[in-house]
Amino acid sequence: MINIEVVLSPALLHLSNVKDKNVVVIDILRATSTICTAIHHGASSIKALRTPEEAKLMSSHGYITAAERDGNKLEGFDMGNSPFECMNGKVQGKSIALTTTNGTKCIEAAENARARNVYSGSFLNLKAMALKLASEQTDVILLCAGWKDSFNLEDTLFAGALASEISSLTETDIDCDAALMSMDIYNLAKSDLVGYLKKSSHYKRLSHLHHEEDMVYCLQHSVFETVTGLVDSEMKKIV
Repeated sequence: MINIEVVLSPALLHLSNVKDKNVVVIDILRATSTICTAIHHGASSIKALRTPEEAKLMSSHGYITAAERDGNKLEGFDMGNSPFECMNGKVQGKSIALTTTNGTKCIEAAENARARNVYSGSFLNLKAMALKLASEQTDVILLCAGWKDSFNLEDTLFAGALASEISSLTETDIDCDAALMSMDIYNLAKSDLVGYLKKSSHYKRLSHLHHEEDMVYCLQHSVFETVTGLVDSEMKKIV
């Protein structure tokens, strides 16, 4: 039996016992969706970093540098945080040093908390991620990146979707109000995720920056069979 817990913000992670559990980092719009897309399109690895300065230094080691803050690509970097930048052979066989507003710090936090495994979760690989977690029969923490340590809707929706998918594959124990709420919200919104999220703060924020195409892309269900996880402190293809 797998126990599933949802952490609605990285600011709440210290309240959970992460050690030896599988942690799925969730930043749907857009870091973990971009990471999953990059790996699917042949990137060797993605190194998640807290600061642009750290990411910039990796260029001397042959990494593609990618940086985003407040939804904007930072000047002086090869890429921003759009999954479309990872297509058409641009990242094939290459390593990426990525820093974003919310998601990348959660990867580091989960690793430092001594998680058994750290995975990158997205709607794009929902079914593959659920199958992997169900097969491991290890307790799971779904860590929502949120927005600057605050709750957001899109990450919570995915947490609910993944918890529901795991529960359909194996016996689970869900005694966590955040997980139950996430599942309820997902069931409410799943027939039209894009329509539901149009009222959310981050959808509006990214719309003002003309990233509507990114958001529609990131809300697609199970288009990849790839699972991405942390190996030697970098995100790589696991399955």
